[in-house]
Amino acid sequence: MKAVVVTGFGTEPTLIEVPMPDPGPGELLVRLHAAALNPFDWKVADGALRDVVEHGFPLVMGSDGAGVVERIGAGVNLFRPGDTVYGQFMNVTRGRGSYAEYAVVAEDGTIARMPEDLPFGVAAALPTASVTAYQAIEAARLDTGHVVLINGASGGVGQSAIQFAVNEGARVLATAAPDVSGRLRELGAHETVDFTAAPVAEQVLAAHPEGIDAVLDLVTRPGGDISPLADLLKPGGRLVSTNHATDPDALAAREIHGVNLSNDPSRAELAALADLVAAGKLRITLDAEIRLDDAPAAVARARSGHARGKTVILL
Repeated sequence: MKAVVVTGFGTEPTLIEVPMPDPGPGELLVRLHAAALNPFDWKVADGALRDVVEHGFPLVMGSDGAGVVERIGAGVNLFRPGDTVYGQFMNVTRGRGSYAEYAVVAEDGTIARMPEDLPFGVAAALPTASVTAYQAIEAARLDTGHVVLINGASGGVGQSAIQFAVNEGARVLATAAPDVSGRLRELGAHETVDFTAAPVAEQVLAAHPEGIDAVLDLVTRPGGDISPLADLLKPGGRLVSTNHATDPDALAAREIHGVNLSNDPSRAELAALADLVAAGKLRITLDAEIRLDDAPAAVARARSGHARGKTVILL
């Protein structure tokens, strides 16, 4: 089968032929119809988990995917051949990922059935981005009338987070370049902040001198200066970082709750999100649909910061 792999940390992704995986006991073989590109995919390829877990090379890139169960291993009870499923397929120890024609995943892993009318590409876009958004807004503990800043709102996580925050009754400030601000307002953002015009914190403070209730920061990297965003918060406010850029103890001394969030989806959350999309209550925008052959170039563009929005591979 065809797959996009890296042969070592930091090597360039390459499309090659690899052996078809076989499902073992408790596993499913899924014929993938779509996979989604996420920043986490190339961070892993570059060694983000190097000191956490052993990696099997060649390593198939990618986590998120959607497809049809082809075969099942012994002891599988929840799924049958022909079921449409989606979820997270990354298993770096065994060199497995979703940028491939087929993938094996454990039955008790992060995988759920799809509604029949949900497109594969949309389903593949959900597991990392929308689950992260959902869990981040839960961590922000928003209530009706709260003001929340979503810093880095134009990507897949940010666009879903806008919708979840609005559903909580919050007033949403979303950072965006001018060419995407209209889209974010369509998703429910009440105000957009042009990060190309002036520092975000300065603009928000000028518009909200009394302070705001929460910040979801999708931008600041570990070791970066997150203090200008923290300075926007009222006492008791919450600063949620998806990049582990906060120092919760230091923020607590300022009466601010700091949260470093890691994506940790459950099967129940995946099923609930798919139902929301199928019912039209969560809008997912796919900015690019590419072939597997084009995935290495798409990863390079995204790594360099020249990609915009959500990209999915259709197989």
